[in-house]
Amino acid sequence: MSPRENVNDARTGARSARRRTAIPYRVIDTVEGLAEASRLLADAGGPVAVDVERASGFRYSARAYLIQVFRRGAGVFLFDPPAIGDLSALREAIGEEEWVFHAASQDLPSLGELDLVPPRLFDTELSARLLGWDRVGLGAVVERTLDIVLKKEHSAADWSTRPLPQDWLEYAALDVEYLLDVRDAIAAELDETGKRDWAEEEFADVLVRPPKPAPAEPWRRLTGLHKVRGRRSLAIARSLWIARDELAQQRDTAPGRLVPDRALVAAVLAQPRAKDDLAALKDFTGRESRSELDRWWRAILDGRTTDDLPLERVRGDALPPVRSWAGRRPDADRRLKRARPAVETHAEFLSLPTENLLTPEHLRRVAWEPSLPVTTDGVADQLRDLGAREWQIAQTAPLIAGAFVHAAQSPDEESRAAS
Repeated sequence: MSPRENVNDARTGARSARRRTAIPYRVIDTVEGLAEASRLLADAGGPVAVDVERASGFRYSARAYLIQVFRRGAGVFLFDPPAIGDLSALREAIGEEEWVFHAASQDLPSLGELDLVPPRLFDTELSARLLGWDRVGLGAVVERTLDIVLKKEHSAADWSTRPLPQDWLEYAALDVEYLLDVRDAIAAELDETGKRDWAEEEFADVLVRPPKPAPAEPWRRLTGLHKVRGRRSLAIARSLWIARDELAQQRDTAPGRLVPDRALVAAVLAQPRAKDDLAALKDFTGRESRSELDRWWRAILDGRTTDDLPLERVRGDALPPVRSWAGRRPDADRRLKRARPAVETHAEFLSLPTENLLTPEHLRRVAWEPSLPVTTDGVADQLRDLGAREWQIAQTAPLIAGAFVHAAQSPDEESRAAS
């Protein structure tokens, strides 16, 4: 792909209820092109719209294969990170201005790998949730705010493909072309509803939120592993998973595209006696199931001979299923049954989803083991330690504390209070 400017209507594949002059876009895949694009972006002012295309489901890595950037006065640029390499010039060109995303948490890890970290951001998807909108996908939000309908037909494409097809590039340009106008419309509604400060707290949290820690034993996430019984069989499943993961990393290919989970589990359950038996197993499918047969058979043998047998059940810090609380911890069950409806009712009053008012897991944690004596300040401290934002704490801590106090009544009084 060479640097070029597409002067066709970037709204190909879009239907607009009002006419609008299309913004040309440039594909940038050389260092020289990066320098020119960075100059144009630096000369313009104001926030920048940013989006990232990855190859999820196709590649092992979550790297960015295309970065779309739009700034008023500069235009739309589609950067090709694998071709360019160092993108520090882009970061310097944007400077300290606000970066506008739709679902920033999805894009920030890939940008962070390229040392592209926004100093501050605005998230249109998260804002739409806080406003209580039923549909918060980019297409729905663009349609609601700008009365423009976008076709979202390449979101699951393999963006590591080179050269990228023309219609894919047009689709990518559309993802940022309207985003600043959407941002302005949403910001106005946040101001009107008094939710702007809440949104700013959420944006700041997204920027600093650490990634979820990797599971200690990721192989236990194999789909269908619940069918496997016995520590020796689990050892074989683990060995097959590790062998597949190593190959996937080497080839930068999504593991499931080599051999799907169900095929690995089928191999464990079939207990083949020889490599030929594995080859003859109909349910052992996948494009590398036969070409890498020696690898899979070695993994099975390793699992059969290892002395390091995994436990059948692993204790974690996960809470018991809520349905079991009544029998195991009736006090916690009463607290949750009192507090959850109170939080849900308040969320409805505020016109936002309950999970955005307070993460359900946070409420369950506090209900399971509250600080004693129960006070609003004590609940607030617990929620803060769990990662709740200050606006969430202010809205929910008094409700939760009050519900817990009521739940401390005798079961008979609690039953009457709930009726």
